[in-house]
Amino acid sequence: MSAAIEVANLSFSYPRAQAPVFSNLSLSIPAGARCLLLGANGTGKSTLLRLIAGRHLIGDDVIRVLGRPAFADTTLSGDVGFLGGAFPFSADITVAEILAGRRGIDPTRRSHVLQILEVDLAWRMHQVSDGQRRRVQLLLDLERPLKVILLDEVTAELDVLSRADLLGFLRDESQQRGVTIVYASHVLEGLRAWGTHLAFLSPGRLRCFARLDDVKDLQAPAAAGDSTSALHRLCEAWMREDRG
Repeated sequence: MSAAIEVANLSFSYPRAQAPVFSNLSLSIPAGARCLLLGANGTGKSTLLRLIAGRHLIGDDVIRVLGRPAFADTTLSGDVGFLGGAFPFSADITVAEILAGRRGIDPTRRSHVLQILEVDLAWRMHQVSDGQRRRVQLLLDLERPLKVILLDEVTAELDVLSRADLLGFLRDESQQRGVTIVYASHVLEGLRAWGTHLAFLSPGRLRCFARLDDVKDLQAPAAAGDSTSALHRLCEAWMREDRG
């Protein structure tokens, strides 16, 4: 299977930072993968997603997305969606008015995404809750037929049902259209069955990148009385080791 995202010997530091975020990090994410990007706070999950999304200057051969340089090829904006961070859209405008100004959208796809996210066209953006605002942000990207979707903690404001419906939609996108998804989250419930690959970041390095089915530690049985998932137990153990 061809790689949709290729990272080769990535080293990256922010200006005046005391230590680099990454040193010689490499990974290759195949097309159609649903890759879980996990790790403790501060290990660079958001930074890596932003680099893949072309938000930081990086060499053409260091990060390539769909065979093109992540930063230099501006045409990738039509194929790659980065959803994360604040969405401070609080103007006194309805969702319907926002959508009316967007051209070239397949109405059938838009209707489907509206249904999945349960977005009301009458919502006024200066009156919606944080969860509703996040759903509008998701709508504006997911109504486009993207090839790569990068998600940075975007489900934290969603309720349980909205999160489940969104993950179901994203699974269908990867299975039916070969969309590649990288999903950073601290909410691990249900992700072992949803994901195909695991990328775990430890401070300054990529600790693990593998198919989930090939991560032996995920096959370990739980201790008696332990109801946490194998993925949760593994992440907790690795984070404790990193903390030292």
